[in-house]
Amino acid sequence: MNERADLFRQLLRVRMVEEAIAEHYPKWQMRCPVHLSIGQEAAAVGVCSRLRCSDRVMSGHRSHAHYLAKGGALLPMLLEIHGKADGCSSGRGGSMHLLDIEAGFHGAVPIVGSTIPIATGLSFADKLDGRDNVTAVFFGEAATEEGVFAESVNFAALHDLRVLFVCENNLYSVYSPIEVRQPPERSITAFAGAHGVVSFHADGNDLDFVRDATGEALRQMSARPGPKLLLLDTYRWREHCGHGYDNHIGYRTEEEYLAWKERDPLEMFRERLTAENAIDATGVSKMMAEISREIQEAFSAAESAPFPVPGSMFAHLLK
Repeated sequence: MNERADLFRQLLRVRMVEEAIAEHYPKWQMRCPVHLSIGQEAAAVGVCSRLRCSDRVMSGHRSHAHYLAKGGALLPMLLEIHGKADGCSSGRGGSMHLLDIEAGFHGAVPIVGSTIPIATGLSFADKLDGRDNVTAVFFGEAATEEGVFAESVNFAALHDLRVLFVCENNLYSVYSPIEVRQPPERSITAFAGAHGVVSFHADGNDLDFVRDATGEALRQMSARPGPKLLLLDTYRWREHCGHGYDNHIGYRTEEEYLAWKERDPLEMFRERLTAENAIDATGVSKMMAEISREIQEAFSAAESAPFPVPGSMFAHLLK
């Protein structure tokens, strides 16, 4: 499979996994909250496709796509969401506490902005130990309103850390649009620039644009260590938290949703690759069948797997 087709497969796999989560969620076997990133897949796949295996990724509450795009294993993720003993966090964390150290995914934490300083600390540790790893941390635009964002950007710039701050601007913090949270003259990229951090602003729904911006940020970081910021404009299709849709409650319009859905990152990339003769309908159908089989097998295993035993409740706690 050529590189372009493989990138499409990654987009498709993230989409199909999250659609399967939405489909299975009403069975009430996944009792933790889920925050789906359907519509935002190009940001995750585009950034992670430019990272090395040794590079690290951290995320927040909407983390499935980042976990999968970095190479996190599907079955442990689904086991975790089902609260099972062999989940990637031993069934104790659920959807918002994913972890796959072997793949370079160093965790997700639901508190808004909380992984930004943790990722900065990981990068500082790499510098102290003489490693040239890049640490990419994904967060929404609301996290830039938290004090730890300013502190982390400042610290990373001061110490020339190899941190890639990735802001996915999907316009909303739960049900609050950005215009009621940030003054109109505020610019996330200008804020980073005031700390000496070079920023790149890209269409977060266009995989090629995301890859180009990420590649240039990493090239500059390799030439001269120091943090960079990516601002990626995108849009979530589903409700803030849950498996359904929430356009009917009035915080956003159906017209806005449909306008963004026309800019589906998966379909945009499919059309481009079809024009390039990089994929065809037969190849896409084969991909979908393979991914569907993988997902069905993983869900079947997750649903039948055992829960943690009660005696393990206090495991991993210091005495």
